[in-house]
Amino acid sequence: MTAAEAVRRPGILRRLASMCYESLLLLGVLAALLVLPHVLLGAFAHRLAAPVILQTHGFIVLLIYFLWFWSNSGQTLAMKTWRIRLVTHDGQAVRPAQALIRYLLCWPSLLLGGAGILWALFDREQLFLHDRLAGTQLVMT
Repeated sequence: MTAAEAVRRPGILRRLASMCYESLLLLGVLAALLVLPHVLLGAFAHRLAAPVILQTHGFIVLLIYFLWFWSNSGQTLAMKTWRIRLVTHDGQAVRPAQALIRYLLCWPSLLLGGAGILWALFDREQLFLHDRLAGTQLVMT
């Protein structure tokens, strides 16, 4: 048995529960870093930001959140709670470029009916599609 085969991966339900918890935490992050500035802009400047500005701002806020946590500790706040860590296929820390690729691939993976999530049901290592393509994996801590 190789070191890669000995890795203990979280089950699909644990990963989905972590994603649900993450979405709750992100509501607070987005409220503070997205909604509040735009509400203040509207109140003081009497202008509303264009929808594309709001979407881009939200995308960048989430990008910074995930890249920071994945690159520094391999765990977001929800992943720490559920004892899940993001690592490379060989068990090393994720590089910022890999975290960026994973983040960018997560969007179509989720938005296309969750196809990238369902991929894990058929993948031999039970990896999400964005993890397979980014060269990353979720492991138990």
